[in-house]
Amino acid sequence: MPAAPADSDATAELADVVPGAPAGGATEAPETAGLATDLRHAVLRLTRRLRSQRADISVTITQLMALGTLFKHGPMSAGELAAHERVQPPSMTKILVALEEHGLSRREQHPSDRRQIVIQVTDAGRELLEQEGKLRDAWLATQLATLTAGDRDLLARASEVMSRLATE
Repeated sequence: MPAAPADSDATAELADVVPGAPAGGATEAPETAGLATDLRHAVLRLTRRLRSQRADISVTITQLMALGTLFKHGPMSAGELAAHERVQPPSMTKILVALEEHGLSRREQHPSDRRQIVIQVTDAGRELLEQEGKLRDAWLATQLATLTAGDRDLLARASEVMSRLATE
């Protein structure tokens, strides 16, 4: 008899936590549309909970996302940031004005093209992002501590898969 596929253990575990997943180590993938719906709902609920863990509620989530993009990818023009965040340039202008008013970002001349302006995160912006991340990580770590070791292992594997999905 041929050996079972390497992912049969993960498939069997999914049957315990995902409605519609095959049971008994079956090698067929869960019904894709149903899994997509369940996963989307779970991700949205978790995202809402994580976003509610805030260090400074005077800064909107949209502003934090733009600030995080600048931190991760470095200084860029307002147009580049708008494209990266998938918002219209006038909307990004409003976001950047608010970030500057809070002292979280600043405009500077581009280092090689003095005609162009780039947006950069300030020290205060970096501190806020660090605080926000620590609060959310602490909340999530507390929630994860209530799970079994098996559930945490399953989430670790699922996290890898979800990261791949997000980059494709």
